[in-house]
Amino acid sequence: MQHQEFEPPEELRDIIRCFWYNVKESGEPESSFEVQPDGYAEIIFYFGSAISMASNGGLQPLPSPFMMGLLNQPAIFHTKNRLEIIGIRCYPWTVFDLLGLPSGKGGVHKFEHPIAGLQPTLNELIYASKIDEALAVVKQYFLNARSANSNSSLLFKAGVAMREANGTLPVSQVAAAAHATVRTLERNFKQSSGYTVKDVSALMRFEQVRNRLWHYPDAKLSALAHELGYTDQSHLSREFKRYSGTTPAAFARKAKKGKQVVSNDFVAFVQA
Repeated sequence: MQHQEFEPPEELRDIIRCFWYNVKESGEPESSFEVQPDGYAEIIFYFGSAISMASNGGLQPLPSPFMMGLLNQPAIFHTKNRLEIIGIRCYPWTVFDLLGLPSGKGGVHKFEHPIAGLQPTLNELIYASKIDEALAVVKQYFLNARSANSNSSLLFKAGVAMREANGTLPVSQVAAAAHATVRTLERNFKQSSGYTVKDVSALMRFEQVRNRLWHYPDAKLSALAHELGYTDQSHLSREFKRYSGTTPAAFARKAKKGKQVVSNDFVAFVQA
């Protein structure tokens, strides 16, 4: 699996974390891959083989593009042969406003939107191996979308505070950083993301633990718990299992076995 990440233009950095491109070679037999929860929402364009998810007892293909909102447990996808992906990693409090869609909870979203009109152009560029040109098309779309939307400075300030503290700030301190009352912040945050500040902060903390254990599987959980503001090691372990479906120790053992890392931050995908 090959994975590359690209910084967004400066005008988009308060709403988009990065753009990324991924190639996955599965061969003819169908294979699966796992997407772990984190503190981001992703818009996914894909090319080549279909991406499917289990639904109603069978596998149902997903459209391109589709959106992965905040996950509260790992999502398993299925594909075969060659799969190429362009992803737009957005902050969850900006993605729905950016697309002009109502916010909502739930992991994988099928949605109807003019952005789907990019698919034919991107198909041609990807199949011609013009990756940079395809990314330029996507970036320009979001630059145009951004110019037509004004992002809330309250949410921007709250998001900066949450990211800088890796999700460890209590809601009252996030509100203070955004120069807002807790009630105003929570109302605006939930309206824009579908989630509370506490929900997203918990995912940010989980992401930090997950990343650390992947890269440093011998890391001491007690030290991580203290660093990231968990009550104690047991609290960290409960939260980790809640989002990953496994214990920190089991996840660390998986990391030691040399599962393939596809990004410096962590993984977009882990082979299931």
